[in-house]
Amino acid sequence: MRTSANRRGADRPGGISVGHGVAALLAAAGLLVTGVPAAHAADAPAAAVTEPDPGTDTPSLVTGLDEEVSAAQSPADAARGHLKAKKSRYHIADTSAKDLTSLGTSTAKGGKETVRLQQKHQGIPVLGGQYLVRMTKKDGRRTVTGTSGSYFTEVQLDSVTPKVSEKTAVERAVSAVTAQLGGGPLRAPAKGEKPGSGPLTGEAVDLAILPQGSGVLTRHITVTGVNPADGTAVKQEVYVDAHSGFPVLQYSSIRTFGASAPAAAAGAADATEPAPEEAATADAPSFVVKGTGTRYNGEKADLNLYKGGDGTYQMYDYGFRDAADPYNGPLLQTWDARGADVSQASGVWPSNAQIFKSATPDLGAEFTDSGAVDAHWAANKVYAYYKDHFGRKGLDDKDGYMYSLVGVTANGQPYNNAFWDGTKMVYGKGGGDYRTLSADADVVGHEMTHGVVQHTANLVYAGQSGAMNEALADYFGNAIDLEANGQSMDDPDAGLLGEDLCTTLSPRECALRDLNDGATTSEDFIGVSYRGDNGGVHLNSTIFSGALWDLREDLGAEFADQIVYRAMSAYMTPLDGFTEGRAAVLAAAKELGATKAQLTVVKRSFDAHGIAPGWEKALGVDTDTLLSTVNVAGTGVSAAGGKYALSRSNEEGSEPYAIWTGNTNGKGTPQLLSPNNGNYNVYASTDGKNVAWAEFTYGAVNIHVRPIGGGLDKVVDALGAQVTSVKLDGDVLVYTYINPRSGFEQARYVNIKTGETKELAPNPVSVTALTSVRDGKIAYAKLWAESDGYKLGVEVYDTATGTKTLMPIDKNTVAGVGQTEITDDGVFWIEDGDGTDTGRAAVMRAAADGTGRATITPESGDGALHAYQLTASDEAVTVVTLPAATSWANATLPKLYQAAPDGKGGAQRISCNRGDQVYASADTGTRVLWLDGTTGYTNLVKRDRPAGRC
Repeated sequence: MRTSANRRGADRPGGISVGHGVAALLAAAGLLVTGVPAAHAADAPAAAVTEPDPGTDTPSLVTGLDEEVSAAQSPADAARGHLKAKKSRYHIADTSAKDLTSLGTSTAKGGKETVRLQQKHQGIPVLGGQYLVRMTKKDGRRTVTGTSGSYFTEVQLDSVTPKVSEKTAVERAVSAVTAQLGGGPLRAPAKGEKPGSGPLTGEAVDLAILPQGSGVLTRHITVTGVNPADGTAVKQEVYVDAHSGFPVLQYSSIRTFGASAPAAAAGAADATEPAPEEAATADAPSFVVKGTGTRYNGEKADLNLYKGGDGTYQMYDYGFRDAADPYNGPLLQTWDARGADVSQASGVWPSNAQIFKSATPDLGAEFTDSGAVDAHWAANKVYAYYKDHFGRKGLDDKDGYMYSLVGVTANGQPYNNAFWDGTKMVYGKGGGDYRTLSADADVVGHEMTHGVVQHTANLVYAGQSGAMNEALADYFGNAIDLEANGQSMDDPDAGLLGEDLCTTLSPRECALRDLNDGATTSEDFIGVSYRGDNGGVHLNSTIFSGALWDLREDLGAEFADQIVYRAMSAYMTPLDGFTEGRAAVLAAAKELGATKAQLTVVKRSFDAHGIAPGWEKALGVDTDTLLSTVNVAGTGVSAAGGKYALSRSNEEGSEPYAIWTGNTNGKGTPQLLSPNNGNYNVYASTDGKNVAWAEFTYGAVNIHVRPIGGGLDKVVDALGAQVTSVKLDGDVLVYTYINPRSGFEQARYVNIKTGETKELAPNPVSVTALTSVRDGKIAYAKLWAESDGYKLGVEVYDTATGTKTLMPIDKNTVAGVGQTEITDDGVFWIEDGDGTDTGRAAVMRAAADGTGRATITPESGDGALHAYQLTASDEAVTVVTLPAATSWANATLPKLYQAAPDGKGGAQRISCNRGDQVYASADTGTRVLWLDGTTGYTNLVKRDRPAGRC
């Protein structure tokens, strides 16, 4: 929805969210790689087998088969038998049930069977490793007609025994999420709160292997709780390297309708989901009572209700059950969650939720205004659509119960969003011009389709695969909406989503997305990291859904719907990207009998939206690329004295991160500096002569320093906590870490020459973060407690004299302080003086002794920036901006501006690149380096001077 997004954590963004298939997802969360190419790199051929993909010997798509297998065996055993018999084609070494586990078999008309198999290695699941075998069984004969998916033949780990304990993995996962949520300016807690209130907790899920090279063994941890920044719920999936303990993959698992909703997660409620079946006793006069209600749009709606033992008419819909077996089958339920907070409505059942009840079967205005009528009516239409068109038995195809929670709030305020949490639909109580989010049938269809996607392709909710997840939810949500309301595809508003949510705005003004917006990869793809919209799952979704909608307009609704559903249920796998999605739809169309002319229509639909093999290469930049496809993110960039340092993986992304250095002018060959010992080496910092970094091991995090030209690699400190940054200048090193006891970020100083160490704020209730160091002085943002409450400021510690000096900031009124930087011109910092919702903040400067306070860029008026981070040389100050936007677009992504140290002349854009511009680091003069996401990959780029206006 169009509410302000949670933008904290932009200083620790993940990798850029495109690339095909596996690369698309893992790059979105800061892990992989562009070495893994498209799984379906070209359109489906006329028949037989595609060429094997580089990176795996297993073909991603096989069509046109007619190969007999056992009709007596189970579908899964027959599928495995086929893969074993055709080993020379598929190159799958182990087809046993242990390492090729059945996730289920779906059926379709004509005896079609699709078996979905999960790849495992020594019994450990491989993330995204799913292979599908399509068969037809009729007249006592079963034949294989095709296969598709991702099976990673290079995964060959010798050992799947983790070195990192479950306890350590949970601690580091929680710390990683804490650090990610805590990015941006440091802010004082609200009155009565403590820093870090709203704790996060982690729960170990299982071991998992990430498909990089020979494989990366990880512990999968789910982190839930409350965001300390804004009180909203959190649910993130974190994969912690089981050898070193470094969190290598991290993304939110909430599936929302709008792009700017807070991440949902399990809340504090302990209640379990209810057992509504207990209410339906043999003595009940009828399971189905016909009722009526008025929808938001004023139309009367017929509703299936249930009359309970207390005489009330309750929102249980037993209408799809077989009259001969009324105790078994689907059950749709609509629950009143108006007293529940969103943080208590995902992953658990809110203890105060009650089934909607009425004294009469004709529901009154309360049920209209609450959104209950629309939610209950639309859920019925969604079930009917999937049953009538595809023979599907509910969201899970097993007629599992379907729950709708209506009217949740966020911190007692309106929650303008809706989501699927993996088990139920949750609709927010609208505010302002918005009705409750169940008011539009396409929203209900969208959220319930997320459940269908979860139980079919299970597209991972990040990057391109997440955008496809959203696109499918939009496509079917809108198809259901049109059918239920009798709206024609010829209606100019037919492609709008969420158009009926508003009380006063017109449909076009209200709609959140338009499937006829004409979005293309070349013009509209937004290279955003997972820190925003989970890697662009909503932002880039209409590129793919637009192609599907064009298909529906040109081929007709019924045939197009069958093609898209078949592609989703029988061809797509969890890590597919746009190119794979195109191939899946083409293959499904061919299987369903599309003519040559109709196949041309399918290709044309995708071509019109720029979805064709190699589309990423069409995106241009105005920067010099120092390193392309860095394959990592979230670990920073450092530049000084003509040198840079950063973490990097190998070409295929399978190697744990190592520290590399190079020349900022682009000359010469980058050099490996850290040991390549299987541990993750991150958060590099250089002063142009030496490099410092953190090495994650299973027992501790070691802080290293080594000369750029080689020489002694010295470990100067070690601790058993999550390190979040490292800064170095001469003999002075400072690093920040998450205190495992308090959950606060703190900073520690190390004198490399003498070995002295010192906590910059030894009081455990103080927070020190956003550090910088220059000429023996350390600057940092600080939060501390005084008798009348918590205070904020920026402090400078002189390591030579041991003195601490607060910068000239009003500690009693300042709303936030941000990144610090020290140069010959003084100390710079970001300051939010008024705490308004504009998101703008000033860039300030003072001498190290606290005198000479000056404004470089103002907080309001002409020249004000949405300052979020900064970096500086002696000649220029570069600011990373992050607008407090109400919608996502290229203009709202992080961008770089540069100003003179005295602020004269104002600030200019560094680069006009349209994607994420993050981790800026100033070199000498006006040269700046950063990680750029415009092309869809994580590239290290530079500019030597500002671009000016864009």
